[in-house]
Amino acid sequence: MSRQRFPEEFKIEAVKQVTERGYPVADVASRLGVSAHSLYQWLKRYDPTRTKPAESADQQAEIRHLKAELKRVTEERDILKKAAAYFAKESG
Repeated sequence: MSRQRFPEEFKIEAVKQVTERGYPVADVASRLGVSAHSLYQWLKRYDPTRTKPAESADQQAEIRHLKAELKRVTEERDILKKAAAYFAKESG
């Protein structure tokens, strides 16, 4: 038994039926004559709403880094504002 190859456009349209139109995977698979396993694999590959776990972890790490940097810079700004007010009061 040979494996049937489907064009990429066919796979993308099948994924859209599940993601955009909300049809169950089993229904779409039976209507199109493909296995549910194949359709799940296509969902992993072609679903634009899914992010790759590595990308997600990298993004989360970057967000944590940026939040920490924002907190540090905000604290520095507050200290400089207080110092400027202090020196303005001393010189005036």
